Amino acid sequence: MAKTQGGYRCTVCGWTTAKWVGRCGDCQAWDTMTEVLQASTRLTPTRIADDRAATPITKISTDAVFHWPSGITEFDRVLGGGVVPGAAILLSGEPGVGKSTLLLEVASRAAAAKSRVLYVSAEESAGQVRLRAERTGALHENLYLAAETDLAAVVGQIDAIDPQLVIVDSVQTIASSAVDGLAGGPSQVREVATTLIRVAKERNLPVLLVGHVTKDGQVAGPRTLEHLVDVVCQFEGDRQTALRFVRALKNRFGPTDEVGCFEMSGDGIAEVPDPSGLFLSRSSAAVSGTCVTVAMEGRRAIPVEVQALVIDTSAPNPRRVTSGVDAARLAMLLAVLEKRAGIRVSDKDVYVSTVGGVRLTEPAADLAIAVAVASAVRDRAIAHNVVAFGEISLAGEVRAVAAARQRAGEAARMGFREVIDGEAGGIGEALRLAFATGLSARERELDAAF
Repeated sequence: MAKTQGGYRCTVCGWTTAKWVGRCGDCQAWDTMTEVLQASTRLTPTRIADDRAATPITKISTDAVFHWPSGITEFDRVLGGGVVPGAAILLSGEPGVGKSTLLLEVASRAAAAKSRVLYVSAEESAGQVRLRAERTGALHENLYLAAETDLAAVVGQIDAIDPQLVIVDSVQTIASSAVDGLAGGPSQVREVATTLIRVAKERNLPVLLVGHVTKDGQVAGPRTLEHLVDVVCQFEGDRQTALRFVRALKNRFGPTDEVGCFEMSGDGIAEVPDPSGLFLSRSSAAVSGTCVTVAMEGRRAIPVEVQALVIDTSAPNPRRVTSGVDAARLAMLLAVLEKRAGIRVSDKDVYVSTVGGVRLTEPAADLAIAVAVASAVRDRAIAHNVVAFGEISLAGEVRAVAAARQRAGEAARMGFREVIDGEAGGIGEALRLAFATGLSARERELDAAF
């Protein structure tokens, strides 16, 4: 008779240990260890059939593996060219960001391409989804709706309709009667995802899953969910702005550095193939305290305008207010400006913001922030055709950044003729070049003589 071996497994991450512990040694979660009993038997090798025998990789055909366009160019860009048959794609995002609206639009475009699409809604009724489809213009005869919360019923709907695309909204609200626990629990999420992925692989059927996120922005449920699926996409956006970004955190069929841009409106969601104009002001006259940089979102170069406002203050602790810019990074740049460029800001309130609500996190925006602040301090405007990008060190050196040629090319396409980058050398020389662009020929001569 086979002996029974005991152990304990974490219900969150799956970590196992021989003895019970109160805290998981992997994910550090408390009170998640459950006892697991399994029979100790000797493994018997299985005889492999001829049709399942291992094949040299050079003789394996890739005809069945191709990218199927979803009809939304920005979404296909993130996926690496389109949806791959048999792929399991997980789209996560905060509540209200527009996940269901985006996937309903994907379902409508796929249905219009003469493909049967099954949209399974476990959070809304079929009537509620129909109302949203009417508002966004996503109605089509090939789009089938089903409101199911049981995993067996979802698989039954797939058997009955035999679709070419399945969308499940969401994986945390579907439960299986074969597993104990409430919907959304680690064991339920693992069982639901495993079953749907198995169906996808067996039938060569692409499955799009909507995933909830925790307050920390991570995908809710066990980490195993992200390992099981082929593609993990994150839907980001600010509720104060209509702009939305889709990023690929994991992609077995393409790159993970692409970004798709969308814009939410009352009529649904629309793709933005060229978002460059969203982050530039419309002012016709040159204004002090503004400078344009070129940020990289994945492989896409986007011009972004940085605005600064500097006001004299008598307070012992001047204010440093930022929007779209890291506050710690701004504090470092202000110290470099005062020490290396002689621009006094220790007795002034400094406000720095970006146009359009975009967030600049890369060091390449340092030079544009410094130029905007210096322009505001001296009350001298920078010319409209100037763009600046470069990392500023504590020594006042302007360093070159990645993808400089691509940034300069995008700036030239948008009409910017003067580029100030890492070739400027130091922060003082970069500021001199920036201010010289806003002067006339006679003023440049006087400025050089001064």
